[in-house]
Amino acid sequence: MLIQKKKILVVEDEIKIAEVVVAYLQNSGYETITAYDGISALHLFEKECPDLIILDLMLPGCTGEEVCKKIRKNSRIPILMLTAKIEENDKVDGLNMGADDYVTKPFSTRELIARVGSLIRRSDEGIAPLFHKMSWNQSDLELDLQAHEVKKGGVIVNLTPNEYKLLCTLVKYPQKTFTRDELIEVALGIDYDGFERTIDSHIKNLRSKIESDSSNPEYILTVRGIGYKFGGVN
Repeated sequence: MLIQKKKILVVEDEIKIAEVVVAYLQNSGYETITAYDGISALHLFEKECPDLIILDLMLPGCTGEEVCKKIRKNSRIPILMLTAKIEENDKVDGLNMGADDYVTKPFSTRELIARVGSLIRRSDEGIAPLFHKMSWNQSDLELDLQAHEVKKGGVIVNLTPNEYKLLCTLVKYPQKTFTRDELIEVALGIDYDGFERTIDSHIKNLRSKIESDSSNPEYILTVRGIGYKFGGVN
């Protein structure tokens, strides 16, 4: 199975710094996309569904703080702040608004790459979305990650471990369309010994348990020719 490269969004208005960061990330095996202002960063986040964001704070148009707050409203994507703000209060504020790590300029590229790798590993290990309890369509579907419990219409639904992992993965990235290979890698792990098409069977069974009409699903949507995405409305 081909393992897809992790995609990193670099948001930095200083072109030379952006180029250096991008070069080191690519040399380390990552795919990169770049934004030079906050508005473009939000657009690329929605369009490209990256696996991690390296975010400068002092950006034109929409500040890095604003970008972080907007993204944190519905996503747990790892965010590493890269900034010239060196005061302790700035770092605390950045972490409090939802950043996962904070690196100040000037910075060591080796340390930056190490921190990126650490954040991605932590993200892969934990498939929890932004909140421990989530609900969609006026509490028609509820997910409690602490209790590992799913309810449909207020009634507990018994999911298999693989069905639960698939649901949590789709919920974590509500804007992303997953291929079957990606779902195997992210949700079930690269050691999963099933075939790619067995994902379809898991999805079919999951739909039968959480959809009101599995032939016309609201939550687990098929994107023709690609795979699946989550369609629930908070």
